[in-house]
Amino acid sequence: MGISAEEFKFVSDFIRAEAAIVLEPGKEYLVETRLGPVAFQQGMGTIHALIAELRTRRNPALVTRVVDALTTNETSFFRDVAPFEHLRKKVFPELIERRRAERKLSIWCAAASSGQEPYSMAMLLRENFPELAGWRVEFLATDISTQVLAKAREGIYSQLEVNRGLPAPLLVKYFKKSGLEWQVDEKLRSLITWKEFNLAQKFYGAIGPFDLIMLRNVMIYFDVPTKRQILGNMRRVLRPDGYLFLGTAETTINVDESFASDTLHTACYRVKAA
Repeated sequence: MGISAEEFKFVSDFIRAEAAIVLEPGKEYLVETRLGPVAFQQGMGTIHALIAELRTRRNPALVTRVVDALTTNETSFFRDVAPFEHLRKKVFPELIERRRAERKLSIWCAAASSGQEPYSMAMLLRENFPELAGWRVEFLATDISTQVLAKAREGIYSQLEVNRGLPAPLLVKYFKKSGLEWQVDEKLRSLITWKEFNLAQKFYGAIGPFDLIMLRNVMIYFDVPTKRQILGNMRRVLRPDGYLFLGTAETTINVDESFASDTLHTACYRVKAA
């Protein structure tokens, strides 16, 4: 038996409060398919029992598991290609020139999921900008899901995952075969600091400032007020001449007009001059 309308409303309100994710009516199937396995793993038998336990808030571990389950974590290496070409041809060369006196770069992947995007950027830097070897490069990768962050830290991927977007020469150069899986080389993993982080919470002053922020393919799950809040926070932690990347289906238009597009071909933005 499926969840009731009242149970769906509770879960919708819960995930909105915890992660700012909007679950519209009609997504009952998503809740059932994602929470069913959690109920089974927790020995609760049914989703109804899981939701009843969730209401009590007595089990913080269950709260974390449910947030993990309801968070979408679709990603791949060098996803969409064009943003990485823009990084290689324009963004990083410009940032390197501007920061030559400081010899420091600060990068934030704000919705890192299971790690393919941060590792793609780390490989791009290693392959194309050897001069950064003598620089201080601070590389932060965050996500709200503890489960995917654990996978990202380990850097272990299946054959199917590395086949999605990762060029064979980079696989051979930066990964080691581990049974039926591949693990990112420790030197590459050590470049990145991983941290659990909720974008919907206030964070101005807690992190940053950054030269580059990757906020790709996560804003689509938020309502407009939450998008506006997040973009406002991003503007505050982005250096005035820095860059913000959104997903190809995302935009700042009619959300935060203080940003201007940097290019017509990728969702790359700059803060408008005062």
